[in-house]
Amino acid sequence: MNRNTLRERIAGPVGWIEVAIDTPVQPPRGLALIAHPHPLHGGTLDNKVAQTLARAWLQLGYCTVRPNFRGVGGSEGSYDAGRGETDDLRALLHHYAAALAARLGLQAAALPLALAGFSFGAFVAAQLAQTLRAEGRGVGHLTLVGPAVVNFAVPALRQGDGPQLADRVLVIHGEQDDVVPLAAVLDWARPQPQPVLVMPGAGHFFHGLLTPLKDWVSTWHGSAQSD
Repeated sequence: MNRNTLRERIAGPVGWIEVAIDTPVQPPRGLALIAHPHPLHGGTLDNKVAQTLARAWLQLGYCTVRPNFRGVGGSEGSYDAGRGETDDLRALLHHYAAALAARLGLQAAALPLALAGFSFGAFVAAQLAQTLRAEGRGVGHLTLVGPAVVNFAVPALRQGDGPQLADRVLVIHGEQDDVVPLAAVLDWARPQPQPVLVMPGAGHFFHGLLTPLKDWVSTWHGSAQSD
């Protein structure tokens, strides 16, 4: 993402996981995990939307971690339809949360956590948030951009009167998305009910609108830090 981005490989459930890490100059506020789009359709940690999400969270003072999913770049294993990818993201959470919490003098469970994903990555991020909630681990922020609700069973973010998957949830979708139609996302969101921020004129990859996307994510989530 920039010249200060660190790339390394971490041992995961089925082999090495390649990650890109960006750390703010000041002591980090927390940890943000960013999930990229479908690995069988060109998705990598260098995807522009994934990088944009990382920039937003870096601007908010978070240490950001973007993995390559199984079979992409230097990551071992093969595509697993979201199951193994969720397991890998969970393994990275435990690894980096423990290291960062120790650096900040916190318990790992007390470290502020943000999850974000684009398209297939939004499905994986939501699945991890659901798993963590079941384990009693709170998620501060969850951002889903262009969630792939057509091809994957993206978990409901709100279930009746029960707690949502994160303290603050943001769903953003492009008005002119031709990969995941806006109507499908609204159909997924309506029963929950979950608000959806619609970016006028945006396609699936937010070409020409990445800066407004970053600004909205950082402004919306940043408002919680200034409350």
